[in-house]
Amino acid sequence: ASRYTWGMRGAYPPVIIRTFTTIFWDELQAYWGGQGEKHCFFPDDTLAGGILLTKDLIGMIIYYIFFISIIAIPPERLQKPFIVSSILFGGTLIGLLAWAVYNVHGVGAMFEEPGKLVHGSIGWSMMFGITSILAAWGGGTLGQSDWTRYANRPCQYISPILDFLVDNSSDLFPLTFAPTLSQLIAAPVTMIVTGDVGIIVTSCADQIVGEVIWQPFELLARIQDFYGNSPKARAGVFFAGLGCVCAQLGISIVLNSVSAGMDMAGLQPKYLNIRRGAYILAAAGILSNPWQYLSNASTLLTVLSGFGIFLAAFTGIILADYLVIRRCIISLPDVYIGNSSSIYWYFHGFHWRALIAWVVGVFPTMPGFVMSVRNPETYNPWVRTFNIAFFVGLFVSFTAFWLICKISLPPGVGLGTGYHEEDMRFGEKESSNSVDGNDTGSKSSIEEKQEAVLDFHTV
Repeated sequence: ASRYTWGMRGAYPPVIIRTFTTIFWDELQAYWGGQGEKHCFFPDDTLAGGILLTKDLIGMIIYYIFFISIIAIPPERLQKPFIVSSILFGGTLIGLLAWAVYNVHGVGAMFEEPGKLVHGSIGWSMMFGITSILAAWGGGTLGQSDWTRYANRPCQYISPILDFLVDNSSDLFPLTFAPTLSQLIAAPVTMIVTGDVGIIVTSCADQIVGEVIWQPFELLARIQDFYGNSPKARAGVFFAGLGCVCAQLGISIVLNSVSAGMDMAGLQPKYLNIRRGAYILAAAGILSNPWQYLSNASTLLTVLSGFGIFLAAFTGIILADYLVIRRCIISLPDVYIGNSSSIYWYFHGFHWRALIAWVVGVFPTMPGFVMSVRNPETYNPWVRTFNIAFFVGLFVSFTAFWLICKISLPPGVGLGTGYHEEDMRFGEKESSNSVDGNDTGSKSSIEEKQEAVLDFHTV
């Protein structure tokens, strides 16, 4: 997607930033996953200036051993392991929720406590939290095609959407493969339910064990101590921890390893594939010391929102380009041509329209981000804008790219298809006279193609 939006060379910076984001998340998932095994180890020696325990590091390494083993399984064969992981984690959620509600006979006292004002406003604090979550899932939003490409069942639910966006969609999209229901319904519902269960369990656990514990693994360890390390408690904690570890593995494989592997393979396809990219991801995760910023919750939220600044602008531009400007029609063979004969070559391989829209989308939120990093107590209009960075960046970049393209329509709009033909061949030059050109690339050939679809973009 980055290539037809950013150009054949301009696609590298967005991919690199998204790869960096997946490395950040992979190291977090590895650290949290390692917490599930750490209670099996006894050494409590401190490392990293007292932030990290020896058993934390041991648990993280064991987690990565399982992680690397699963990477060896081809992505198209991971469906059954994911089903098992979902069942185990679902059992953990139900078990913790039943334990908490049964002992407290309700949802806990936390729901009755008044909200704490931050800088005089609860609303802005809520928006900052929402933005942090959206920013955290921004990389997953950009990487949806990493997994939808493996869909093998036609989806009839997407037809009304295509009919709304594109005329004669049944001719342009004869067979659409997409897990539409899981993306529109299942994913949001499961995230909301999981978050609500976490809040309820934390609220109830505060009354049971006398301590507010947000981390599931820490709560499990506290439960084991609370019940005197009894056999029943050890068994319950073991199976609950197993479900959490499987969930961390599943999330990391889905959102991190495969996505980063594909991104790295796209950067250097001659030397890297999905599996090798995932191995590099695992190595980078260990070397990045995730326990340093996990020790400070405010720093973690600031970092997550910082990713949202860049990813929101990327998302807005891609949505505007694919849905509004190109109306879901792209030329897949041209995406694999790395010279000026590609209609997505633009100006020396860079799409200046996307770059301008991205800068415009990032600018309103960047000052607030810098101020928040330098002094977390700073609060002014720039910081408030940063607190809703994902919404601002998405809307501004979307609008900016649409306006720029209305003024200067990109070459190649309306050329291609809305689906992937099985006999389609990639990477073949359409002309042997390609040179490192400007925005029009092989201008004459593109103009000849566009004459056939001159009225496509008429609004």
